[in-house]
Amino acid sequence: MALLALASAVLSALLALAVFRVPAWACLLCFTTYSERLRICQMFVGMRGPKLEECEEAFTAAFRGLSDTEINYDERSHLHDAFTQMTHALQELAAAQGSFEVAFPDAAEKMKKVITQLKEAQACIPPCGLQEFARRFLCSGCYSRVCDLPLDCPVQDVTVIRGDQAMFSCIVNFQLPKEEITYSWKFAGGGLRTQDLSYFRDMPRAEGYLARIRPAQLTHRGTFSCVIKQDQRPLARLYFFLNVTGPPPRAETELQASFREVLRWAPRDAALIEPWRPSLGELLVRPEALTPSNLFLLAVLGALASASATVLAWIFFRWYCSGN
Repeated sequence: MALLALASAVLSALLALAVFRVPAWACLLCFTTYSERLRICQMFVGMRGPKLEECEEAFTAAFRGLSDTEINYDERSHLHDAFTQMTHALQELAAAQGSFEVAFPDAAEKMKKVITQLKEAQACIPPCGLQEFARRFLCSGCYSRVCDLPLDCPVQDVTVIRGDQAMFSCIVNFQLPKEEITYSWKFAGGGLRTQDLSYFRDMPRAEGYLARIRPAQLTHRGTFSCVIKQDQRPLARLYFFLNVTGPPPRAETELQASFREVLRWAPRDAALIEPWRPSLGELLVRPEALTPSNLFLLAVLGALASASATVLAWIFFRWYCSGN
């Protein structure tokens, strides 16, 4: 008998899913439990009887308009709190001998107003990237999803004259998380324009979102790749195809090469990406160069210069007074 009862319950559940399906419950199913919904109907119409089934069907029908609701993923806790308050209000109405035919549609209309007041989900920004800030929650299946965009961004063309400086900015047009963001660089030489990761090799000396090559030589022709990660999870891969053209500036390339050889600034590598260490002029001209560490250095230099000027003025004043 117990097995027969279990089989009957399973068949009833499958039949209910086939008739009403999950989308019919929508947000109601995501943010309330079956026992909560059953208890509300039992408070309205009693523990058993045909009215109980009618109440459950009315509950479902009232919230059918929320079947395709999508909300900002960060707002799901607020919506859960709103449904919790709704269930309490329905229980109070049932205890006051109210009618579920009136109570359920009213509750559904109030929930629609609550949903319209929630912060909207951000739109996906093409063409690429894992955009966590655009993640949304779907009531139709009680799950979340992000933008259906590839991790690989289109290749950007960078053309420089031989002997000049080539600079790459690993910047995306969507918002990145604030914590644990890292950048790594790779290079595919031989003039290849590719996004096939098997052709790339690591550039361990490159770090940060800005990198440069100086002076650019013909051997640097190829594709450079920057990978943006959060806690080892890739968020986007950017590609830059560097095309080096023309002759080098007269005498400039030879002088730079001599200095590099003497000071051993760089290894004998066909493609060296350097971290960008801006000069004072670049700090003042380029806003992105004013990182917290650079701002701190500028403040220290300003303080030292001010202190030095004060000491020199005091020494001059003492010397002038002693002479008089």
